[in-house]
Amino acid sequence: MAHTPATEKMKTAGQERSSLTWKTGLFAVLPLLALGGVIYLFLQINAGLDLQPPAPVEQLSIERFVLTPEGIDAYVRNTGPSELTIAQVMVNDSIWSAQATPSPTIARLARATLHIPFPWVHGEAYTVKFITSNSIAFTGDIPVAFETPKPATKTLWSFTLIGIFVGIVPIFLGLLWFPALRQLGRSWLNFLLSLTAGLLIYLGFDATAEALEISAQVPGPFQGVGLIAVGIVLTFLLLDALGRRQSAIGRSEVDQRLSVAYMIALGIGLHNLGEGLAIGAAYSVGSIALGAFLVIGFIIQNITEGLGIIAPVLRDRPKLSHLLWMGLLGGIPAILGAWIGGFTYSAPLGVLFLAIGAGAVFEVVYEVAKLLMKDSAKAPSPLVNFAGVTAGMLIMYLTGLLVK
Repeated sequence: MAHTPATEKMKTAGQERSSLTWKTGLFAVLPLLALGGVIYLFLQINAGLDLQPPAPVEQLSIERFVLTPEGIDAYVRNTGPSELTIAQVMVNDSIWSAQATPSPTIARLARATLHIPFPWVHGEAYTVKFITSNSIAFTGDIPVAFETPKPATKTLWSFTLIGIFVGIVPIFLGLLWFPALRQLGRSWLNFLLSLTAGLLIYLGFDATAEALEISAQVPGPFQGVGLIAVGIVLTFLLLDALGRRQSAIGRSEVDQRLSVAYMIALGIGLHNLGEGLAIGAAYSVGSIALGAFLVIGFIIQNITEGLGIIAPVLRDRPKLSHLLWMGLLGGIPAILGAWIGGFTYSAPLGVLFLAIGAGAVFEVVYEVAKLLMKDSAKAPSPLVNFAGVTAGMLIMYLTGLLVK
């Protein structure tokens, strides 16, 4: 019987399947069983060490305060190595009763809500102290007393408007440059594509820096820096895999450039999710002036994002529907971020969103760089690319002076 390539392939596949026997499974599990035995042995003998701490080790993370007409609700989480019990609550050095839900005894990494029927006054500052049964105190500050926005129709619409002004409006204003920019020559188009790369590089590093700053507020067990690594690396690899899959289909160069434009819109949208989160959080804690300042600054800064989205397709004639969808893809996440930041902000979530945005932006920079390399092979223009990247980063830096 003749052996065809298909027959050899089936034979090889059969050999690979037959190699997965019970012995293979046993040898795979054996190191894990041995590891469990080593840990058990260590816990039994203690290696001659006294593993009991001389004083209780407790850590309470105060995630957020919610102010209502009925008092103050404190959301706390036990981030220590063992359970703890909150025995007493003080507001500005005065003892107040507090009702804990589900219980004043909080297991490790569990969360509890403490309702304090304190008659707070609008605009005043308060210090809330939580004392455990081991007489360890943890303090949280309310810089400005302000009734926390609730998910009502009015506040939901207000945050939606903020997201529209921050994300959708400036991006579509940037898209309006499309007819004028299409008249430019190849060198200018390469310059604009390089400028887009500069904008995105700055956005990526800016998002990473913001994530690192917020990671200092993340409780230790949640590993803020680890969240940043997970968000950036996994987002980059996922978008790169999707991009390679699309390229393998064998599409035309026009379709490839349109795909890059959509990727830029997605990366900018994920970045705007973090921006909306910051603005919503500023409003939720009563920083009205800060929130308004951020909105105006982001409106001015984000008009350049529309320019970045259209740069790859300036030499083509994309349908108006494509431009519409790209603008919405880049702008709508700002609305979602404002909702999340205004109603349910948490530091770990903020870090993760910013890291995802940074990872998406860095992957899009990689895609833009591939386009630039392809164009440079036809008409080398290293100085044009350098000038474009430099201009893009300087634009983001100067407009960032209005935000930071």
